[in-house]
Amino acid sequence: MEKNQKKKETKKPLNKAIQLSGAGLQMGLTIYLGFLLGEWLDVKFETTYLEQTVTLVAIFISIYLLIRQAKKIND
Repeated sequence: MEKNQKKKETKKPLNKAIQLSGAGLQMGLTIYLGFLLGEWLDVKFETTYLEQTVTLVAIFISIYLLIRQAKKIND
């Protein structure tokens, strides 16, 4: 039993690092897709403010998802 517990404890920090790096990629992708959506909406509706608005919403969503995932990893 003790050997199994030691293996799990040594793998855990590496596993957390991999999950957090994936969360960073997810955050960047969410913001970038929000930017592209806002840019497309600006062209479609001939406006100038949707790109910034949608990008800002994407930033808030990505931060929320990052915090939620970090809490899940630490539990």
